[in-house]
Amino acid sequence: MTGCPKALHMTKTRNGLVAALSVGGLATFVSTVAAQSEGTSTTNDLIWGLMNELLWVAIPITLLVEAILLYTVWRYRAGKSEAAKPTQENRRLEITWTVTTAIVLLFVGVASYGVLGQQPVTDTGPSEDALEVDVVAERYAWTFNYPEQNVTTGETLVLPVDQKVRLNVTSKDWIHSFHVSGLGLKQDAFPGESNHLTTTPTKTGSYQLYCAEFCGVGHSAMLGTVEVMEQDDFQDWLNQQSE
Repeated sequence: MTGCPKALHMTKTRNGLVAALSVGGLATFVSTVAAQSEGTSTTNDLIWGLMNELLWVAIPITLLVEAILLYTVWRYRAGKSEAAKPTQENRRLEITWTVTTAIVLLFVGVASYGVLGQQPVTDTGPSEDALEVDVVAERYAWTFNYPEQNVTTGETLVLPVDQKVRLNVTSKDWIHSFHVSGLGLKQDAFPGESNHLTTTPTKTGSYQLYCAEFCGVGHSAMLGTVEVMEQDDFQDWLNQQSE
């Protein structure tokens, strides 16, 4: 009997530590997501807006499931006289969780469709106010052509901030994938075909570009940079390239 209070104290301490770590981990996760959702482009804003909506639905469901799991483990832990019984058929319960799952999936589908239907995601063809850039992939490098400015560069894609951009993504050899996670951009590059991305960068800075489709022994080195500049700096850069 003398060991019972000590064991009870240790159990409470352990449970308190687990709860504190869980709350701390959840707070860190939410703060990280909030930091990542800071707008860098119109496309990125749409993606993180959708992710935040789904997050607010996922967190309560996760907490509910984990609470039920922890309660079950605690109630039927070793040493308890009460044993867990086999689950009996319960049509009302089955209908409830089936309908609940359907509602959650319907919400996810409607929210996702609302983002996919937005203009920055759905390519609407050439636009007079958009900067056209041809993104050409090949083993194992990137080339960027600005047809209206008659400028061609490699490795670094330079874009002006707060201006609509239309990227025409293609490949010279086989399948690659243009991916700039910091700007929320991803599009496959197929030989002889053009896939399009439309976005407006809203924050200056350097963003990592890499190929997201395994394309051979040099795949890991197929890297590049996207540099978003102020309008005046971008124009100066164009002038330097034309000299």
